[in-house]
Amino acid sequence: MIPLERLRDSFEGIIPSVIATTDADGMPNISYLSHVHYVDETHVALSNQFFSKTATNVARNGLATVMVVDGYSGQQHVLDLTFERSEMESETFERVAIHLAILESRMTGIMKLRAVDIYRVEDCRAVPAVNPLVEPEPLVLPDLMGKVARLTARMSECSDPETLLDVTLEGLGKLFGYNHSMVLVPDGERGGLTTIASRGYDQFGFGAEVPPGRGIIGVAAERRRNVRITDLSRGQRYIQAVRTMAGVEDETPIPLPALDKPLSQIALPLVARGRLVGVLFSESIERFTFRHRDEEALVVIAAHLATALSFLSEERERGETNGREKADAPADPSGSVPAGRRIAVRFYPRDGSLFVDDDYLIRGVPGRLLLHFLEDYARMGKREFLNREIRRDRRLQLPDFKDNLETRLILLRRRLEEKAGPIMLERVDRGRLRLILAGRPEIEVVED
Repeated sequence: MIPLERLRDSFEGIIPSVIATTDADGMPNISYLSHVHYVDETHVALSNQFFSKTATNVARNGLATVMVVDGYSGQQHVLDLTFERSEMESETFERVAIHLAILESRMTGIMKLRAVDIYRVEDCRAVPAVNPLVEPEPLVLPDLMGKVARLTARMSECSDPETLLDVTLEGLGKLFGYNHSMVLVPDGERGGLTTIASRGYDQFGFGAEVPPGRGIIGVAAERRRNVRITDLSRGQRYIQAVRTMAGVEDETPIPLPALDKPLSQIALPLVARGRLVGVLFSESIERFTFRHRDEEALVVIAAHLATALSFLSEERERGETNGREKADAPADPSGSVPAGRRIAVRFYPRDGSLFVDDDYLIRGVPGRLLLHFLEDYARMGKREFLNREIRRDRRLQLPDFKDNLETRLILLRRRLEEKAGPIMLERVDRGRLRLILAGRPEIEVVED
């Protein structure tokens, strides 16, 4: 019997499979099914969505024959199956439900799946292809784990979260060829995710948001499970959903970075000590960029990134008690305002939205942070701010602020750099930021 592990590309659902069963009189019945899911070396799973005739035949004798097709090479294999059990709650059930939701729904929620049926594979044999799409792959494939080792070693050398994010995304491009990637972090207020780092896109999209459960990124975060799509050409409706998965128009002013016509995507939740700290996302204009072995490699990288991101953020908090940072941050000794034009700052407390010169900048925690900095400057000429004192400032009244501070400051600083406007934040050293203004800020708080 051919090992099922060698058929992993046949279980991607690129080309529909065929299932054959027989009734009590031996009359065959043949139907198409969208997907056969790999479980382990001796089992596969089929979603319980058969036509009534197929379901009746399987219930009678527990036997089925399935033909699967490798969407990459065109190779075909026939599997002789024996029904073992149905599952309504399991790792396999969850994986199948997520896959169906991504490919077949309108991204309004997870498709309700009744059950997955687990079959034991009694035999697996090849069907010679007359015209294979590509030559069979060599038995020895390129070593991805060696690349994983090199990248994680570079990540381990990073001493701050911002450098860690840049090194990770740069390594994914240079070492693996995953040239379009981003990292998103939980926003802490609306339950969604916010883009904090990206690479390979025309626009960085810092501050772009993904609502909870929306698209491949939202589903990966909500379910805390990897989501991998090998060929998006089967789901044209989903491609449109990807382009708008940052939310309903006028609710998310910053567009999410996205390829116009992605054909493969992968999203991996970043979980450290049981807590979601972000999502690592990558996409490509090529089919089969993210195959099963790529997912395995990215799982290791995502785990390392999640742990390192959490550790470095906590280390910063611990490190902010050194001698220089125990003192209060100095105010502007002259008390004067910078020369230059008037900077109009408009803030909406309802959602923390902040506009500079009538141009939307950011909202939520980063918006409240910048307002805090500007108000302190306007009141006492203060230009430098310490992470430790920000955490202790009760005026901010932000939920879970301690856990989110480091990433929110990175997001705010990068968003200001991307806009290249009259307000900037400069990282002076560990735990210290300097406000840089090219004009005189005039703040308006709008209650709505």
